[in-house]
Amino acid sequence: MKKEIAAIYCRLSVEDAEKRAAESESIRNQRALLLGYAKKQGWAVYDIYADEDYSGLREDRPAFQRLLADAEERKFSIILCKTQSRFTRNAGTAEKYLHALFPLWGIRFVTVVDGVDTASHANKKARQINSLVNEWYSEELSENIRAVFRRKMEAGQFLGNYAPYGYRKDPCCRHHLIPDAETAPVVEKIYDLYLSGLSCKMIGERLTAQGIPTPSEMKRARGEDLGRRSSAAWSKGTIRKILQNPVYLGHMVQGKEEKISFKEKKTRELPRNQWIVVEHTHEAIIKEEIFGDVKKRMAERRLARTRISKEENT
Repeated sequence: MKKEIAAIYCRLSVEDAEKRAAESESIRNQRALLLGYAKKQGWAVYDIYADEDYSGLREDRPAFQRLLADAEERKFSIILCKTQSRFTRNAGTAEKYLHALFPLWGIRFVTVVDGVDTASHANKKARQINSLVNEWYSEELSENIRAVFRRKMEAGQFLGNYAPYGYRKDPCCRHHLIPDAETAPVVEKIYDLYLSGLSCKMIGERLTAQGIPTPSEMKRARGEDLGRRSSAAWSKGTIRKILQNPVYLGHMVQGKEEKISFKEKKTRELPRNQWIVVEHTHEAIIKEEIFGDVKKRMAERRLARTRISKEENT
């Protein structure tokens, strides 16, 4: 009798970090459990697919996508997981594959812990309930995390991955900002140049000509933000953002956007009245009067440009 061929899928998400310490949900633990189960069933193992630090709500997991591609090509007849939630926490994704595409591809889906087996029509309702419970869990977890983040922001703690240009994270407390000896003077210089009469474009050109690294170049030089392209030229947009950022007054402004859904990575901008602003959370680089003078000068220039534009169109 020909042996059935199974593919093993394991997943460890960011939210499993605490469990990982106890090895209860580790990739190694899942692999050992599933290999033992496959051996007892007399199944040959085609391959082991594993995604680490990926949410079960996402479909763009590398190993998950490779598993599905191989399943569609009928390279095995069984997909084996520890639990249904390891495969996905999205009810729509579960329905799409477990009850639509897998039967079409001749794939049997089996889990060891919660007893899911698509070869059995009797537990279809249980699978669908599992899908809903898994999704509800993810939604509740997302809401809890969002609430924790909001409390930290309201307490004036910095939650960004990278400190704003001109600052660095305090070695004693990563949620506190301190002036960066290398870049804080550049921020002061930008404010001084603007008040001396230079435009944002002219300031950018001068800094570029002087070989002063841009914020993105500084990140790359320090081993941060390596996934993005860095620019050697200062843009007027970058200069304008620095001139308008109240972080240089020692104030923390966060919560400017929110995720559209706990299932999505996409975000939307929030109106200013919903931003979380906490004053005097860290040492200022720019004095209040200088920041105010810059704000006033920007408004005057904006008004002048509007007036010139109207005159040209009349």
